[in-house]
Amino acid sequence: MARLAQTAGLTDIQQEILSTVRDFVDKEIIPVATELEHRDEYPQDIVDGLKELGLFGLMIPEEYGGLGESLLTYALCVEEIARGWMSVSGIINTHFIVAYMLKQHGTQEQKDHFLPRMAAGDIRGAFSMSEPGLGSDVSAITSKAVKEGDAYVLNGQKMWLTNGGTSSLVAVLVRSDEGHPEGTAPHKSMTTFLVEKEPGFGEVRPGLTIPGKIDKMGYKGVDTTELIMDGLRIPADRVLGGVTGRGFYQMMDGVEVGRVNVAARGCGVAQRAFELGVQYAQQRHTFGKPIAQHQAIQFKLAEMATKVEAAHAMMVNAARKKDSGERNDLEAGMAKYLASEYCKEVVEDAFRIHGGYGFSKEYEIERLYREAPMLLIGEGTAEIQKMIIGRRLLEEYRFQG
Repeated sequence: MARLAQTAGLTDIQQEILSTVRDFVDKEIIPVATELEHRDEYPQDIVDGLKELGLFGLMIPEEYGGLGESLLTYALCVEEIARGWMSVSGIINTHFIVAYMLKQHGTQEQKDHFLPRMAAGDIRGAFSMSEPGLGSDVSAITSKAVKEGDAYVLNGQKMWLTNGGTSSLVAVLVRSDEGHPEGTAPHKSMTTFLVEKEPGFGEVRPGLTIPGKIDKMGYKGVDTTELIMDGLRIPADRVLGGVTGRGFYQMMDGVEVGRVNVAARGCGVAQRAFELGVQYAQQRHTFGKPIAQHQAIQFKLAEMATKVEAAHAMMVNAARKKDSGERNDLEAGMAKYLASEYCKEVVEDAFRIHGGYGFSKEYEIERLYREAPMLLIGEGTAEIQKMIIGRRLLEEYRFQG
């Protein structure tokens, strides 16, 4: 089962980390994932296991108690975790994005205060850009921060927070007109605030309410919520980086690495779908032989495996480009776009191989069939990725007339 999606050039440490994660997925996640997903139950035992493995601090520098690993190592771990249950990778992803934003853009005091506890998994992160009427147009954010003395007062409603209930730290993007005259471009008048709160639902600190979980078609187990700010008072030292007006760029930097993560999730789900499809095809018999021996099924398996391999290669390329310090928005957009589209197609082909049994909740492929669509919209829709790719291509291939 491990023939596909191999990664060349890994160090001994990277291989050891991935082997440990894969063993954990096979023993602790896959056997319980479908049952927990059907109950929409938060996987607390699994999360505790990941905390014990140190995965919440995988990319946090060693000086803050983390493992100091690369984006590539992280993405390959996410790929393995998503192969077991995509919802678990979502719990890790939002935490990772907030930690990354702190590492890249936080003040020294903010790093010292948050990163050691984030590395230990004692603080869990979530981030919030979207709003109920926003969609992909981040410039249309209406949530607002107003300076009052040595603090800011935040008002507005945010949407689609992964880890909204279970997190204790949320990076929230809002408008902040203070210091930015009227007519300033919207993306230059946004600020990211580091909002600490109690885990749970209801009023989790004065002025901040997390309503109950949003009921979703798939991607269950992990809590997805709204966030309502009504006179939420935040000290000025909790502006990410200490300066207002930089929030848009900070969030886009986080989303860029998040797109590599979503690509990795697509690779992991597609790998699992292929495993289920090729296994079932060798067990199910029609017309006196396993369906795997029918040419039509072999063609389908060949297409599925090729898509798994291609998506994995693009994801690895995007992660390595970011690790090298180069701009990778083109590669990340391509990887996210291809991996999510191929994931949907591989899952559907595995579903077709299962025939009528694929429609039964007793079979794991039913869960994957409901999970794959989330990847088509997470961290930007396919259309957004194509806009990013197209603009970057025109920059790279500018016609000199």
